[in-house]
Amino acid sequence: MTASLYLHIPFCASLCDYCDFYSIAVNETPYTLIDSFIDALLADIKDQFAFFHVDHVPSVYIGGGTPSALGAECTERLLSGLQALLKHTGKAPDEFTIEANPESADEDFLRACVKGGVSRISLGVQTFHEPSRRAVHRAGDGNLLDERLSLASSCFPDAFSVDLITGLPFQTAAVLREDIERILAFRPAHVSLYSLILEPETPLGKQAALSAAVGKAAGRAALALPRGDEADHLWITGRDMLEKAGLFQYEVSNFALPHKTCAHNIRYWRMENWLGAGPAASGTIIDDADGSGKRFSYPADINAYLAMPQPRIRSARIEELNQADLMRESLLMGFRYRAGPDPLMFRRRFGCSIEDCIPQTITRWLARGFFETAQNGNLTPSREGLLFLNAFLRDAFAELD
Repeated sequence: MTASLYLHIPFCASLCDYCDFYSIAVNETPYTLIDSFIDALLADIKDQFAFFHVDHVPSVYIGGGTPSALGAECTERLLSGLQALLKHTGKAPDEFTIEANPESADEDFLRACVKGGVSRISLGVQTFHEPSRRAVHRAGDGNLLDERLSLASSCFPDAFSVDLITGLPFQTAAVLREDIERILAFRPAHVSLYSLILEPETPLGKQAALSAAVGKAAGRAALALPRGDEADHLWITGRDMLEKAGLFQYEVSNFALPHKTCAHNIRYWRMENWLGAGPAASGTIIDDADGSGKRFSYPADINAYLAMPQPRIRSARIEELNQADLMRESLLMGFRYRAGPDPLMFRRRFGCSIEDCIPQTITRWLARGFFETAQNGNLTPSREGLLFLNAFLRDAFAELD
């Protein structure tokens, strides 16, 4: 079986106020726990390769958390063990990505990545603007950003990505333009431009809710958050700058130079097989024969993950995805991607075309300009249509129901 691989590294230098991914502070974590975690992660991957009869891994993505928080020594041990496992699945992955934050992406870490077979790095810059960084307790010294971006661009020429966030506290259009200009100076091959989402259980989400309860004016003053049309305008300003610089929008939040898209993430958007290892990780295996699937997930708790009996995959939580579930996910994920859902794959899995499943929605949104004409006949979202993706999907799901 062919399946990509995702590894979740649950360690961070500190926890940002907007983040709802599972992570723990690395400076509060004993080295013995990190050591045990790496052993458990490698054992889990080995067991999953055997359990699912994996004979090809086209892409690997190490995320978190902050993988670079492991440091060079632990990263080298993890990558060395992973390379040994991948040798038994045939050829090396076509793409091997690792996430890093600038404060921990030093020269030793980057060298360990290159030595360990990593071909692509994703740096979480988010913003250079110090008031915004402090407001969300972003780790690291902003003065290091230029240095670490320069290092990353030299170690991974034409193969590094940068994350930016719009809608942060104290962020204006001028601030965002300066952020993007500074990023573009390092010639990234790929940029992810995310709109800030106030998740209710995060410190920032709770602060926003409390401020709103006191009063809208007081809340806006306290957080200095762009809202509504202002926040939308910020993101569109960023999109336009990136496109003008030659990075095309190939997914809702992702921009790339030609031939520099993230192959691993495209497999998610196309709902192709992937394995997930580590606490809070999940994997999805699709049966194309009947359009169903299974999702395997682990608890968001490192101690619970370590305590699971081997092979851990046999104790993972299993969610059955019936044909209706998988069809909805295929539309949800597929229309995030500018190329749209793969029409041949969709028909093979579900025995019908997308037009057959949601004809009224397609007709209505075609008239609204949601789609652009594609030579291969795909239902391809237009540049402006993507701004209305959620409304399109609501209509599509209502028609499916």
